[in-house]
Amino acid sequence: MSERHRVRTTVLIVDDHQLIRYGLRHVFERDAQFRVVGEAATAAEAVRQAGALQPDVIVMDLRLPDGSGLDATRALRRVSATTAIVVLSMYAGDDQLFGALEAGASAFVSKADPADVVVAAARHAASAPSAFTAANLAEAMRRRLAPEGPQLSPRERQVLHMLAEGLSVAGIAARLGTAESTAKTHIGRLYDKLGAANRAQALMTALRLGLLEAPDSDRR
Repeated sequence: MSERHRVRTTVLIVDDHQLIRYGLRHVFERDAQFRVVGEAATAAEAVRQAGALQPDVIVMDLRLPDGSGLDATRALRRVSATTAIVVLSMYAGDDQLFGALEAGASAFVSKADPADVVVAAARHAASAPSAFTAANLAEAMRRRLAPEGPQLSPRERQVLHMLAEGLSVAGIAARLGTAESTAKTHIGRLYDKLGAANRAQALMTALRLGLLEAPDSDRR
């Protein structure tokens, strides 16, 4: 093996939760390609550490105690076009995805994804830091570019209105006469179409797109 291939990709992990930093460090250190060179718990510390350590890849939490990981990403991108920045988010809706893209991130990954997805995103980002990647990028672009908004099936529209009523998964399943697992599938597909990570995001997006009436709208 040549010396070139023995060079390891250095990683800086940024997250305010020590347990998550520990888990990410463990995941990266199991991969022979990567070497974790530092950790940071705040946006300010991330910028300082990045300047001092010059890592190849920065894994950046979206929400940090002193600000947004996107603000830190913008600050880092202003001084380096070649550092790969992978943004992690607990909420993986379209707004978060496009926020990462517009901030100059190299990749966007949901914290709900398996650990190997984070590593794969870091590997891609290290090889092409300016080529943005995300698991649902094509679908998110389609939703953003479609002027008429997402096309919901009749069943998905039913489920949307039940969510707006505040019904639980069990309540939705009972009203539809299906198993809870089937109701969860309908809800998951609805969330995907709306680019939402949870009920609140789904309802807000549906209101914005005119798929639901505001609670205080005139019904006369």
